Amino acid sequence: MTCLLSALWGGLLCIATLAHAAAEPASPGQLPRLAAKAEGYAAEASCLGCHDSQVAQWKGSDHAWAMRHATPDNVLGDFNDAHFDEADVKARFFRKGEDYFVNLEGEDGKPVDVKILYTFGHDPLQQYLVALSRGRLQALTLAWDSRPKEEGGQRWFSLYPGQRFATSDPLHWTGRYQNWNAMCADCHSTALDKGYDDKSDSFTTTWHEQTVGCQACHGPSQSHVTWANQHKAGGSAKAPDDHYGLGVDTRALDSKGQVEQCAFCHSRRQGLGTGQQPGHPQLDQSLPTTLRASLYHADGQIDGEVYEFDSFVQSKMSAAGVGCTDCHNPHTTKIKLEGNGLCLQCHNPQPPASRFPSLQAREYDSKAHHHHEPGSAGAQCVNCHMPTKTYMVVDPRRDHSLRIPRPDLAARTGSPDACTACHQDKEPAWAAKAIDTWYGKPKRPPHYGESFHAVRSGQGSPLALLPPLLADKSKPAIVRATAAEQLADLGLPAIPELRLALKDDSALVRAYAVSGFANTPPMARLDDLLPLLRDPTLAVRDEAIRALADIPPERLPEAERAGFQHLLADYERRLRGNADLPGGRLNLAVLLSRQGRQQEAMDEYRQALRMDPYFVPARVNLVTLASAAQQLDEAETLLRDGVALDKMPVADHGNLAYMLALLLVERGKAEEAVDWLDKAAAELPGNVRIRYNQGLLLSQLNRREEALAALRAGLAQAPDDPDLLYTLIYLHAIAGEQEEAFGYVKRMRKAAPQDPRLLAIEPYWTK
Repeated sequence: MTCLLSALWGGLLCIATLAHAAAEPASPGQLPRLAAKAEGYAAEASCLGCHDSQVAQWKGSDHAWAMRHATPDNVLGDFNDAHFDEADVKARFFRKGEDYFVNLEGEDGKPVDVKILYTFGHDPLQQYLVALSRGRLQALTLAWDSRPKEEGGQRWFSLYPGQRFATSDPLHWTGRYQNWNAMCADCHSTALDKGYDDKSDSFTTTWHEQTVGCQACHGPSQSHVTWANQHKAGGSAKAPDDHYGLGVDTRALDSKGQVEQCAFCHSRRQGLGTGQQPGHPQLDQSLPTTLRASLYHADGQIDGEVYEFDSFVQSKMSAAGVGCTDCHNPHTTKIKLEGNGLCLQCHNPQPPASRFPSLQAREYDSKAHHHHEPGSAGAQCVNCHMPTKTYMVVDPRRDHSLRIPRPDLAARTGSPDACTACHQDKEPAWAAKAIDTWYGKPKRPPHYGESFHAVRSGQGSPLALLPPLLADKSKPAIVRATAAEQLADLGLPAIPELRLALKDDSALVRAYAVSGFANTPPMARLDDLLPLLRDPTLAVRDEAIRALADIPPERLPEAERAGFQHLLADYERRLRGNADLPGGRLNLAVLLSRQGRQQEAMDEYRQALRMDPYFVPARVNLVTLASAAQQLDEAETLLRDGVALDKMPVADHGNLAYMLALLLVERGKAEEAVDWLDKAAAELPGNVRIRYNQGLLLSQLNRREEALAALRAGLAQAPDDPDLLYTLIYLHAIAGEQEEAFGYVKRMRKAAPQDPRLLAIEPYWTK
């Protein structure tokens, strides 16, 4: 079970992406505050004396607005007794002198006045933070639309339009997924220490700068400031190093290094419990997600709120050596040029000297290329190559994979295309035909999205489709890591391919290959993974230590034991510091369970469910451990509580219903189990195992016709499933229905000719 769930991590979402605390304000001592000492960091205003131009640009940037005090200069929303009332969510925004307040439903369900302490962002919306107990800041789920009125802005709106959450729901403004400390603090402040205590579920969060300042990107710079001050004073102080004491030497970074500096915040990721470390490799700070379903479409286009990194590293621009600052001003955070001029820096028939000669081709800013009227929306490069998706109701963001529109792939990947996103009255086939007419029909190699879609939809074999992607070094590392992660879920059958991936040049691929070894025989696992405990990348070492955690120290080579114990203790310490979200508790519980600390693991799963009762991975694993410990009453209660939750996603409800049915059979409640199997089968039509178990149970209850119907329904989904075929042979044979039984024998001969059950009955079928 843990192998299946180990990829579900916490700490990956910004506070506003997600679809309980006391309402009283926290005491001042609990509020996030300036760190007593941030080693190597200079005072916040130190850059002003020498870098006025850059600071002036920064002051109006998204970084400068990341988090500010709620003052008249910073608050954009209407607090002049403004009211909000939608879907039974009510609020009143008002002022008391210089302070800003909102009256809304508190944790106990009663209206409460809460003081706005900080603003969060500025364009196209602004959120507001308030304090709760245990050192927490919470973000309101009502935000201010800061766009101009003529664009629909200048209004209060809900980040979850038309929805109202109970106070026990983690999406309520007092809930876990609106918590600033856990969800977004480390990217909206500089040199932040979350200070989470997993025992008390509380925070003592500190920062060096409240917002995203110069040292968030340039790194700790006290050495630089000391040298600069001495130099300005006429001293002969020698620069401390070749980049003058700055934490990050931006001039020395290649495009990959620069992108990695931005990626800690501009990616969906699993934090490694180190905090942000400017100048360090990305995978020593965080492990980016792969192109997973619900986050990305099968072809890698954005789906969930994923930010830019995983998209950009799929692109030809990334492969050619383009970096963030080739398009963006790092101080204003705006693009360098408006319109097609941005792309024409490189994509021009006669450009100035460029670092990217491979991108210089022909005249792109012409009707001959884009086939739209000049100046129209269709003539803008970004609308075809970087289509948008809107998040947080009013915030359209561009897909940074900079891909060629491929409407011809729509049917084979299930992914959207830029053409019909604009021409909404047309079908992808129409757009594909138009493109072929314009450019001819090129011979394109298969797209990785075709393989990922086939695996996701159950239309292709993972063991046939994924290894070629994993082995293809011409594919982006994020694509190959996605293949490694999906192969790792298969366990033993994928080990030969994954063993090669453990030695891959890409740390991302190595990290995602490791979990496939979690349940291989211990000594073989040691041979495969022990070398990775010395991997140069922290994310890889973490994955290896987790996979090896269940091996007793005495089974290790003596020379490795002390180092192994140190790595294990450090990993657990960082997991505890990241256990402020349900996914973090899950990771901690998985580690404890692998070490045989089952009661501790169960406690962590329970805590995860207190944070979010909808977090199915924790519920499933806790049920598994409770059942193994013969705590069947708790297991049954957990499952019944789960299936009773409102708004539970259908697939999750179906999985819990299936587990409940199997447990009820074990507890002698077969008749009730039939009903839950029926619900599970309806909610998970692609899971033929449910139909198989349903058929067996109905047969045992002497409900033969219903059993046959269930098995045939399974065959309609999986015509070659040998378990279904054999069971139908058996049921017809014992009823003396030889012709019907033989029909399934013939089908099984084709589907599974070497199945031992078939070989055992073959002497009885002479036809």
